[in-house]
Amino acid sequence: MPATPELSIVVPAYNAAPFIESCLAPVLQQMTPAHELVVIDDGSRDNTAALVEGLAPQYPNARLRVVRQPNQGIAGARNRGLLEAAGDYLLFLDADDILLPGLLADVGAVIAAHAPDVIVFDFNMWRPDNPRKSYPVTMGHAPDTLTCEREAILATYFTDRHTYVWAHVFRRTIYQQQAQPVFPPGRSYEDVAALAGLLADCRSLFRLARPGVDYRQHPASLKNAVSPSWCEDYVLALRHVKHLFEQRPASPALRMQIDICACHFFIGMIKASFQLSWREGTAARHHAGRLFADALFHPVEQVLDAMERGTLPSRDRKADRAAALQARKALSGSVAFSLGKTLSRRLKQWQRALAA
Repeated sequence: MPATPELSIVVPAYNAAPFIESCLAPVLQQMTPAHELVVIDDGSRDNTAALVEGLAPQYPNARLRVVRQPNQGIAGARNRGLLEAAGDYLLFLDADDILLPGLLADVGAVIAAHAPDVIVFDFNMWRPDNPRKSYPVTMGHAPDTLTCEREAILATYFTDRHTYVWAHVFRRTIYQQQAQPVFPPGRSYEDVAALAGLLADCRSLFRLARPGVDYRQHPASLKNAVSPSWCEDYVLALRHVKHLFEQRPASPALRMQIDICACHFFIGMIKASFQLSWREGTAARHHAGRLFADALFHPVEQVLDAMERGTLPSRDRKADRAAALQARKALSGSVAFSLGKTLSRRLKQWQRALAA
């Protein structure tokens, strides 16, 4: 085997026993001597690590390692993976997702032909419980093309709003250039906080115009995750992105694109907050609204006007206008908006209960 693998696949895993074998088997089946697979067992209380070790005899020629650590959350597991991985490039994969056939070979071909700083690929929003609701997601970068303009790389990223680190294969040196640790420990939405900085240091990007991962959607996952601290983390991640680009070159148009992206994420957090009790949700939204103003380069009203006028490139102007209208209502403390969202959330919960 080569002394240094070309590509490390890093899988953070916590209590992943129901999924881990189906996740790793498609990876191991694609691996060559140019690859290594590093599983970070993040203090699992089930038999995740034993299941991974049980796969090793089936693939004796594959570089497979399990690294155990006390539970530190997904950010801590990813940071440990960065320390353990030896490959020139790194691909993260969540322990409940599926790497699609041929992806490793396609990534290797791109590295051989172009050696970009980052490779991105399309993916599938995957609902194994309801396949009819599964759908493909395409990245906005030019298909099967090398992009060597930093501003274009970033503008497309903020327009797409696909903040998934596992859809990006970075050179290891790009991770090493970041402030450490790369993923903010103990925080939700560590991808949002880290990915923009990683891309800001890339000078070349290649988009593979093919789905690379089935991204498993758990019907109850967001419901279980939402809390007042989750809402705060969401907005703090947006503020972190702003601070990154205060320290890096960014054109006025790019800064406005960053603000528009932040508004979309903000209204997504607002909608999710209606899963909380009325009292908790009201307090969380008020607190997040005060933090949000500091997450923008421009005054909120100026950003919302830009979304409504459609002055910048967009993949969905209708969605921009709708998000701007909802943000205005949320930030104004509209009781009618809050009541409508609360009733809508209760209706969805009732419908899910009937379907269960």
